[in-house]
Amino acid sequence: MKPTLLLATLMTLTSTATAQTLLTPPDAERRPHVVKAPHGAERNDEYYWLRDDARKAPDMLAYLNAENAYADAVMAPLKPLEDALYEEIVGRIKQDDSSVPYRERGWWYYSRFQTGQDYPIYARRRDGDGVDAVSIQAANDAGNFEGEQVLLDVNTMAADKDYFSVGDWEVSQDNRLLAWAEDDVGRRQYVIRIKNLETGEVHTDRIEGVSANLVWADDNRTLFYVENDPETLLTVRVKKHVLGTPASDDALVYEERDDSFYMGIGRTRDDRYICIGVESTVSSEMRCAPAAGPGEFTVLAPRQRDVEYDADHHGGRWVIRTNAPGADGVAAKNFKIVTAPSDATSRAQWQDWVAHDPNVFIDGFELFDGFTAVAERSGGLERLRLLRGAPGTADASHDYVKVDEPAYSIGLSTNAEPDTDWLRYSYTSMTTPATTYELNIATGERRQLKQQPVIGYDPSKYETERLWATARDGTKIPVSLVYRKGYQKDGTAALLQYAYGSYGNSIDPTFNLPAVSLLDRGVVYAIAHIRGGQEMGRAWYDAGKLLNKKNTFTDFIDVTRFLVEQGVAAPDRVAAYGGSAGGLLMGAIANMAPDDYRVILSQVPFVDVVTTMLDASIPLTTNEYDEWGNPEDRQYYDYMLSYSPYDNLTAQAYPATFVGTGLWDSQVQYWEPAKYVAKLRDVNTGTEPVVFRTNMDAGHGGKSGRFRRYREMAEMYAFALDRLGVADATSTPAPGAKAD
Repeated sequence: MKPTLLLATLMTLTSTATAQTLLTPPDAERRPHVVKAPHGAERNDEYYWLRDDARKAPDMLAYLNAENAYADAVMAPLKPLEDALYEEIVGRIKQDDSSVPYRERGWWYYSRFQTGQDYPIYARRRDGDGVDAVSIQAANDAGNFEGEQVLLDVNTMAADKDYFSVGDWEVSQDNRLLAWAEDDVGRRQYVIRIKNLETGEVHTDRIEGVSANLVWADDNRTLFYVENDPETLLTVRVKKHVLGTPASDDALVYEERDDSFYMGIGRTRDDRYICIGVESTVSSEMRCAPAAGPGEFTVLAPRQRDVEYDADHHGGRWVIRTNAPGADGVAAKNFKIVTAPSDATSRAQWQDWVAHDPNVFIDGFELFDGFTAVAERSGGLERLRLLRGAPGTADASHDYVKVDEPAYSIGLSTNAEPDTDWLRYSYTSMTTPATTYELNIATGERRQLKQQPVIGYDPSKYETERLWATARDGTKIPVSLVYRKGYQKDGTAALLQYAYGSYGNSIDPTFNLPAVSLLDRGVVYAIAHIRGGQEMGRAWYDAGKLLNKKNTFTDFIDVTRFLVEQGVAAPDRVAAYGGSAGGLLMGAIANMAPDDYRVILSQVPFVDVVTTMLDASIPLTTNEYDEWGNPEDRQYYDYMLSYSPYDNLTAQAYPATFVGTGLWDSQVQYWEPAKYVAKLRDVNTGTEPVVFRTNMDAGHGGKSGRFRRYREMAEMYAFALDRLGVADATSTPAPGAKAD
């Protein structure tokens, strides 16, 4: 047993092209602590002491700072490479860029960045003759901001702050007031502020401890918002605030007492209703009230386990996406679309419109006066179906928005107003930067409104393809690849393989600006669309959660082995990358198949599954019993324990590992990766480095600002490239770098 905490035992020798750096990593003290389950099971967690909800314990902070100092020392020889990567990445960014403007209630809204600035400016221009999305973009590109009204200059708001984020903002229906939610800690506990856009005055109103979700009522004085529980951060209450009154007087509108549900609020497409939506992993419920006089909120259809729905209102009816069973009692697992009258209060009033298809997953929809756009997934890829006619029309004809590449991502963009024939949608692929199009449904004309400018990037130099790997149980797993042209599948290349694989969150093959620096160095970048996501429909998600969770991990490993067998990469030059629940994936594959990976990159990883899921006070725990299982049930406890990365660390040689976290992370608490790294150091019999970087002023998404996160990414990429033996302009390789 190790008796002391070595705060920093770091000794550095001369740094030359041939000398190596002698480093001794921090050694965290072991302190016995028993974690008990209600059914009597016990586990000894010797690093439990690293948890401090207040983030103030001196011994804990000393350990994190020692790990950061050790990370500095290990990464010091790679600083030239890190700097080169950072300069390349930010050098591709058009610094004075702006978003595509959209029109709403007589104003065109957009955001823009200024050269050298980290944060956006949110602004608008009044509609008028000759004013449209194209003309505004041209004016912005020319630096002509005459006639612009600045809503929020986040650079000014973030001055002298280590972290700052504007989570959401809403303009009142009369266009006079702006409400926004801001966070200067990174824990996603927001503060709502209100500004008069005519005078520029910021009102004294201040609402603390809320989510980023807010909605104005039609009276332009009443603001609805969602209050968080201060400990668990669960969205628990909807309240209404009247402008100019103390937040302490805000009336309670609705309280959710089931702690397995999330909550949000919004307006319907036609602006007639304000709706409160609650949803768990397997159930949902909506209650709505007229926006013109929101009094009592009426339930659209009572919640029922294993029935999910989300509704919008337009054209005098509700249009609802749901997996509810039909008359035959069979659930629409991939969802269908139904309609209902405006006064509907039960599922008995729902009428099928777009039928369920076991091969097509319905992801969402957007309602217009003369057509409906439906976002779908089929064959592992997204598509947009266009239904002509009013919502609910029985004989509506349809077609699909055309695409040109084998692996891509397509989705609905901002369509703020329904009375138009133009559909805005986004398109991207692993070689095509994000592009916004407008398609005229009546004429078929397509206009490109904007493509993400990427300085120095030539898409013709890169190639993307879609492969199918066979998992050990025979399931075909889609894999998206991108590489620089000229690359040969001769079994010698380096590979970075990324995946997520949880919550039904699909990882689509989109353009990755930082990854270009990898491609230009000969690295192949792959996305494994493993089970636990929803790329192949709801069954794909179900096959990667609860008691099927291990499919997520074995799918990833089987994709790696397939790519090596196909000559995509050398067997000793594979890096794996994942974050959050994808960090759970990284921890699992490191335990299960350490010899398949040269490098593991794990950001904000969920690695202590059992202890976290036993603690209902931790944010998100109770909401996720239907994702991971409730360990108070012995069956789920034993299954989770069998794959939890922290609990399955064992005496073996682990790959080189880079772990990152944020001290103020509200989703995966910092102590999970801290404990994991401390224990990994105990059992690791190998010599590959383990680097643990804690951002002391950031949360789940890393540092705020558009450039700061790329510094963190450059450090992680430098670590990976070094361990993969990728040649670069650094004269001082880190210890153990592969010779070229």
